[in-house]
Amino acid sequence: MPADGGMTAKALAEAHARLLADRSLQFALGQPPAQPKFQPPDWLKTLGHWIGEAARFLAPYAVWIFWIGVGLALLAVLYLIARDTLGARLPFRRRRPARVKPADWRPEALKARALLADADRLADQGRYDEAAHLLLFRSIDDIEERRPRLVRPALTARDIAGLDQVPSAARNAFARIAAIVERSLFGGRTLDASAFADCRAAYEAFAFGEAWR
Repeated sequence: MPADGGMTAKALAEAHARLLADRSLQFALGQPPAQPKFQPPDWLKTLGHWIGEAARFLAPYAVWIFWIGVGLALLAVLYLIARDTLGARLPFRRRRPARVKPADWRPEALKARALLADADRLADQGRYDEAAHLLLFRSIDDIEERRPRLVRPALTARDIAGLDQVPSAARNAFARIAAIVERSLFGGRTLDASAFADCRAAYEAFAFGEAWR
């Protein structure tokens, strides 16, 4: 061994030989396995074949196809310009405003008939005041359903009967109902069968009248 403590050439060669003889170590790296080539499916091959055949068939007419496409594009542009400029001036091209169907204020017939049946049962028991009140409250609910937020809590029955947003026929019928109920609430008079019949007829006009449009 040299005086400086380093390995001699012979010792280095022997160590290198032992390293190469060690079979647990691999120094030679082989070539990586070849990746399989992509093989397109049969349908893709068939599609490519037909596209190629179509291209070869149309190749002689490519110039004509190009100019036909340009002509169609120009025609489309001219059509849009003519429609926006000339079309607005032609009377037959003007769109008529769509007819707006007037709102139907009538409550649903089935609910109205069920309400009348409930009121009739109260009247048959002689409870005419309760029956009239039922018709009044239901009339207010019907108006609220047709025009939400129109009937405010502070409004009285007379105020509701004067709302311009309610059709005149409905206002008149509602006013009749409200007047009859007021006689019971504020007039101190108990309603009889005749008063209830008048109130019932007013609600029928309110619910089933034809002058609602």
